[in-house]
Amino acid sequence: MTFRARHLLGVEQLSPPEITTLLDLAESYVALNRRTVKHGDALEGLTQINLFFENSTRTSSSFEIAAKRLGADVVTMPVASSSVKKGETLVDTAVTLNAMKPDILVARHSASGAAELLSQKVGCAVVNAGDGRHEHPTQALL
Repeated sequence: MTFRARHLLGVEQLSPPEITTLLDLAESYVALNRRTVKHGDALEGLTQINLFFENSTRTSSSFEIAAKRLGADVVTMPVASSSVKKGETLVDTAVTLNAMKPDILVARHSASGAAELLSQKVGCAVVNAGDGRHEHPTQALL
């Protein structure tokens, strides 16, 4: 099955068959996690940027480990030491990151709708890793 949406911003955008497909795909990677060498190639050649504007040990490490195990090149942007601290806006950050041509941008932000705003400003897929009290689609799928 192919997905209608380029981004994963919320669960309401997903149809029941898409949810089933995602969960089945996730289940297929359980065996990868049980191997001695936990490295696959499903995301080989892709670059994922993890952009977490709020602290999140479990979510950020889960995204980083999963992407690396699936073969992606992963950049975790330390927002605490970034230009955001000097007043750079979310849109400024998006434009800067977009110039680097990432394939996937995983974003966590305290403001509802932040991931959707990012999806309008970048040319890559955006995964919402939590935007305030609004959405956390990967947690909802769990």
